[in-house]
Amino acid sequence: MKTKTPFLFVLLISGLLSLSSAVQAQQPIESYGDSVNRKLSSGLANLTLSVLEVPKNIIIVSNQTNVLFGLAGGIVLGGVDLLGRTGVGILDLVTAPLATQPIVFPLYVWDDFNKSTVYGPIFRPVQQ
Repeated sequence: MKTKTPFLFVLLISGLLSLSSAVQAQQPIESYGDSVNRKLSSGLANLTLSVLEVPKNIIIVSNQTNVLFGLAGGIVLGGVDLLGRTGVGILDLVTAPLATQPIVFPLYVWDDFNKSTVYGPIFRPVQQ
């Protein structure tokens, strides 16, 4: 009786290779010029529009708890994120010539307005 092991092995390997290429296709590689433009635009936007973190956090906390806690907690969390986003904006403008990945997520305050702002590692180089 002949086994189907080689056929199943080839099928498994080809499936894994196609899956890995699909995952890589989801993460576009950013050129140096695109990285500099992204940092300049996000730095300017984060510096000037970071004040939107306060109403954003009031909405998020109000949706998670109630309006009273939303006002109190949202103002505090929004103030912290306002300072963080302003600092990241200044840092992005100063270090625009360095091709690094974003520090703040979501990149702009208006992106995914129902998601809390998180901060990642600083100065991770862009994959080229």
